[in-house]
Amino acid sequence: MSLSGTTTPTGKSGRSTPLHLRDVVHDIIRHYRHEKDSEAHRIFRQSAGHKPKGALPQTVNPDEETVPGIEHPGSTGVIYCSDRAMANGFSYASSHEWANLGQGAPEVGQIPDAPPRPTSIPLPEDSLEYAPTTGVKALREAVADLYNHQYRQGKLSQYTYENVCIVPGGRAGLSRVAAVVGDVYCSYQIPDYTAYDQVLSAFKRLVPVPTALDAENHYRLDVDQIRKDIRTQGLEVILASNPRNPTGQVIQGEELKSLVEVARDSAATLILDEFYSWYMYPEGEEDYGRSVSSAEYIDNVNQDPVVIVNGLTKNWRLPGWRVCWVLGPKNLVTALSQSGSFLDGGANHPLQLAAIPLLDPDRVLQEKVALQKHFKHKRDHVLKRLEALGLKVAVPPVATFYIWLNLEHLPAPLNNGLTFFEELLKERTIVIPGIFFDINPAHRRNLFHSPCHHFVRLSFGPPLEDLDKGLDAIGRVLRKAKKEGGHAFGHSYKKSIDSVHQIDQLV
Repeated sequence: MSLSGTTTPTGKSGRSTPLHLRDVVHDIIRHYRHEKDSEAHRIFRQSAGHKPKGALPQTVNPDEETVPGIEHPGSTGVIYCSDRAMANGFSYASSHEWANLGQGAPEVGQIPDAPPRPTSIPLPEDSLEYAPTTGVKALREAVADLYNHQYRQGKLSQYTYENVCIVPGGRAGLSRVAAVVGDVYCSYQIPDYTAYDQVLSAFKRLVPVPTALDAENHYRLDVDQIRKDIRTQGLEVILASNPRNPTGQVIQGEELKSLVEVARDSAATLILDEFYSWYMYPEGEEDYGRSVSSAEYIDNVNQDPVVIVNGLTKNWRLPGWRVCWVLGPKNLVTALSQSGSFLDGGANHPLQLAAIPLLDPDRVLQEKVALQKHFKHKRDHVLKRLEALGLKVAVPPVATFYIWLNLEHLPAPLNNGLTFFEELLKERTIVIPGIFFDINPAHRRNLFHSPCHHFVRLSFGPPLEDLDKGLDAIGRVLRKAKKEGGHAFGHSYKKSIDSVHQIDQLV
């Protein structure tokens, strides 16, 4: 009998094994057969950095042992899916031949009633120098002024440039923040943005504490549960996207106000990824141009422990510029300057200068209204076509440009995201398997146990003609399933590209 009161069985060798450890090992052995029986899952596991980590020893992967001490962190969903697409003939030089419903970026061209797109960038001589690691002061001022105009009118506490740190992309912003956080319990949700997995894996001082969100509750953050977890589990950091990637949901109004209050009252740091803050789809004409941000509910910008990450990538539809920002108390920005000096060195200087006029409040309002009307039309179009294909979305998006699609009712093996993804690659269409949004930093969970296993994320970020091309491909796969049954799927997949030379030929 063990100290915990559980029976300790004796094996044939005479050695005793704690019941819970034996069950874990047997469970892994039993269920791992499911992954071995699926070609799509085997391909995923063979990719560098995606081997399971758990109670069973791993075989050595030569690709991961080439340089002593180097360990693959695993790729984000978009990177893995792009690599698999390349193995199936995709190339960026001829990307128009494919439907990329996996892309985590909006269309970048002109849309109706939006301001003209930037077509040239001035290069004054001073801009050829390094920019400060906190960013160009004039851009920091423009960011602070925009937030004050949009969310803090009439409030005593106002943002200044000292509350803004310019960073070369959202991931860089998250990495800078993670680098200055001490040894803490960090709350995160499942499903959420795929890059959080790598951040929580790489920065070991963040001890991850997961919370699974339910479809029945529309994948909402439960503020009462967060308050309880802070008290009972000692949480000191809450990390979340809002609006939420990949589910397309959002907390706003009183709910968001309560979340900010919980952080303030509990002295827990709230890190909110607000990259989709403009992608809101109102029912009434008078609500167009409204966006969401926790900045609206902060009392004191230098005391409330709220950190906002945002930028030009999604809202301004300029993902290639890599100009983003972190907004928070002054002392945070000082720390981010230091972490940026060794992590990334700062954002592009000329593009920071070019970004300043894009933050003019009148231009921003015009951009927001045009974006919301255009993307709402695309959302409604895709949802209608999916329903016609028999793929009714249980929790339709009210924000972002993503659809979280449950495949559970489809015939096996199409009812899991990895196989569905591989079959669509044969049709020159890319989606993102749901397992990439199962933030699982320890990488111990069997893929078939993942709450995201039966999902894919569809993006309606691309132009409408690309969306229709991808939806046509989904229709072909479903018709094939109806005609030929499940035996027609789950096999004959191309091997991944495994050399730099092969990749170079495709880009």
